[in-house]
Amino acid sequence: MNIPLLLLALATFATGTAENIVIGILPEVASGLGVSIGLAGQLTAVFSVTFALAAPAALQLTGRIDRKPLLSLALCLFVVSNLAAAASPAYGVLVAARIGMAVASAIACLVATMLATEIVPRERRGRAIGLIFMGISASLVLGVPAGMIASSALGWRSVFIGLALFAAIILLACLCFVPATDWSKPARHASYRDHLRSAPCLLAQLVSVLMIGGHFVLFAYLAPYLRAIAGMDGDEIVAAFFAFGVAGVCGGYLGGRLSDAVAPRLALRLTPLAYLLALIVIPLVVEYRLSMIAAMMLWGCISWMISPVVQSFLIARSPQTAEAGVGLNLSAMHVGVGLGTGIGGVLVEIATPSALPVAAAALASLAVVAALAATRRTAVTQPGRQAR
Repeated sequence: MNIPLLLLALATFATGTAENIVIGILPEVASGLGVSIGLAGQLTAVFSVTFALAAPAALQLTGRIDRKPLLSLALCLFVVSNLAAAASPAYGVLVAARIGMAVASAIACLVATMLATEIVPRERRGRAIGLIFMGISASLVLGVPAGMIASSALGWRSVFIGLALFAAIILLACLCFVPATDWSKPARHASYRDHLRSAPCLLAQLVSVLMIGGHFVLFAYLAPYLRAIAGMDGDEIVAAFFAFGVAGVCGGYLGGRLSDAVAPRLALRLTPLAYLLALIVIPLVVEYRLSMIAAMMLWGCISWMISPVVQSFLIARSPQTAEAGVGLNLSAMHVGVGLGTGIGGVLVEIATPSALPVAAAALASLAVVAALAATRRTAVTQPGRQAR
């Protein structure tokens, strides 16, 4: 077992968990700080928008500063931010703490990915990156039920204390076992410009924004939805989130397999369409427990397939701007998180939770249109195969 690689995956898991951890404990946070559910839900949007803005700047830092010290600083910032969140006396303090967590997470995720490619042989780099992104995807979907359990037992502030302790342990382990590197390179400003000039690449990035946005319209307020519309109680909701999380982790792997099995352009067309159908099914089966859980798992699985699908398309469509494209896609995903969480929060305030899957399906419909536009008359190639 490659201990340094495992520690890097755990670092992305810890920092990524902070993004969605609030989703499962919205009522407790709102009550504890004296704010509405909708306003508490914006804590996820704050994190996501900050991450999206910080990621490009972090990419510039990684080309100029040695990886290991930068990762250590990011984990230190993450620990301090979570302790501040746990002690926050008011909503504004928690917002500031969430901004610190997001900056730390953006740096840690990018640095961990780059370090992973440097500490393994060249022929194993793909698997190393895959393990890092498994840590990211697992954090996004499994962190919610874990936070719900901790909050139920010890209160919502204990969730942030637990994250701080977990990150501190990983920090110490990384200092001991992750090797230092001297690798650096200048920032590739030209590749960003070239990537942004490509209409198919921009449309593919838009697919990520719209699909992740549609996902978070419902997911960010899934606990209130399950209570009010599906009639689930506390234990059932935790079980539903765990089932959803397992399906979501599998989705990242299946998205990669789909991109390998068919042409990237075909995978980009199929995934948003399947996602739209899954969202349409949810309101139809909401009154039937087992069917609802099955529909949630299908929705969760397909929603997390989109990242490897879009990134495979970007790499195949424009190999010369692949690094910039994948980096921007990480930001695009978090723009989607912020967009969806914001829309969901407005709907929860002015309507009822039953409107959430409808709005999510509307964004998914736009993602289907963007995917079809991105793949129209584009020749996308992979090694040894041409997409037609």
